[in-house]
Amino acid sequence: MKFAFSTLGVPGLPIPEVVALADRTGYQGVELRAHPEEPVHPGIGAGERAAVVDEFERHGVEILTVAGYARVAAEGGDEEELSRELDELIWLARDLGASYIRVFPGGGDQDPGAADATAARRLAAAAPLAAESGVRILLETHDSHRTGADAMRVLGLVGHQQVGALWDVMHTWLGGERPVASHASLSPHLGYVQVKDIASAEDTTPLALGAGVLPLGECVGLYAGDGDDGWLCWEYEKRWYADAADLPGLLVPGREHLEALLARGR
Repeated sequence: MKFAFSTLGVPGLPIPEVVALADRTGYQGVELRAHPEEPVHPGIGAGERAAVVDEFERHGVEILTVAGYARVAAEGGDEEELSRELDELIWLARDLGASYIRVFPGGGDQDPGAADATAARRLAAAAPLAAESGVRILLETHDSHRTGADAMRVLGLVGHQQVGALWDVMHTWLGGERPVASHASLSPHLGYVQVKDIASAEDTTPLALGAGVLPLGECVGLYAGDGDDGWLCWEYEKRWYADAADLPGLLVPGREHLEALLARGR
């Protein structure tokens, strides 16, 4: 099992510092938040992309994911624009050598069946380019589709191996779904697992791993049962909670906590 962290936890940090942080804290990969306020996003050019790749390769750290913000179940909107957004994320991931792109559901309050069909149609349309580019599209358990059962409704309609799931353990828990049920739904389609911890359903300020209420041990144990070659990625939401503790000082104890949970589950 390998460990990564999301740059959502170190907002705006230059790429050389991100890579050095991963290297010295024992994380083998990084999930790159692909937003214009970050160093890496679809608007950067070929030279900047090559420089990012070189920085990661020199330190032996993997770019796990380009974490985009496309909302594939969103109602209405410009279909051509959303298709282009997905294409640009795929191209960016291809150029960086990332295994995945992350997308959100974003279905809002519309009828769930309509949202499912919209998301499935858009994901299926993007799947051939993803396959050609060697990139897998992962639908995160989030917002309108926060449980594994919700995500599975979409993925079952898509039916393409290049489209899978990203298990955010906070959202499935907030959705009232037990880890065993989340895992059962997502496992056949699972790319990897995002871990985090919070104080309560009412207070989602990020905490050190193990300091909150999320059932991390059960989630990690279930995921580890699928094999030893997966990824656990810590998505620490510092960008949205400025008063939260800084992530760099938490990374080593966080990794050690995950290692202990994995050892306990074996």
